[in-house]
Amino acid sequence: MRITRGNSQASRKGPAEYFTGTVWVDAPFSAPAPARVSGGTVTFEPGARTAWHTHPLGQTIIITAGCGWVQVEGGPREEVRPGDIVWFPPGARHWHGATATIGMSHIAISEALDGKTVDWMEKVSDEEYGK
Repeated sequence: MRITRGNSQASRKGPAEYFTGTVWVDAPFSAPAPARVSGGTVTFEPGARTAWHTHPLGQTIIITAGCGWVQVEGGPREEVRPGDIVWFPPGARHWHGATATIGMSHIAISEALDGKTVDWMEKVSDEEYGK
């Protein structure tokens, strides 16, 4: 058993190459092998969002606060609120983040395949974000 105490890890800013706007990552976790799950709590300030990305085994996000938008390429942008759970299938190109005026937090959970949990792509343009 391993317990990681709340507030025992410093918040870290989401890297600018993968996010637009101010994003904070808290309580990152990863289970030791042979488990392959990892995740953390991600907080997006208004207007902040991820770049387009995929996950080899999919991703689950659980909205915990605020109001956000999620979108799979080719599909409509959907609004999400606390308590909503979003599943992105393996390989689905997608993004997620806050709305333009309200911040959003979620718990993100994904699994590694051959040591990799995410493939990052280009940033979501302002035009794509505003649709």
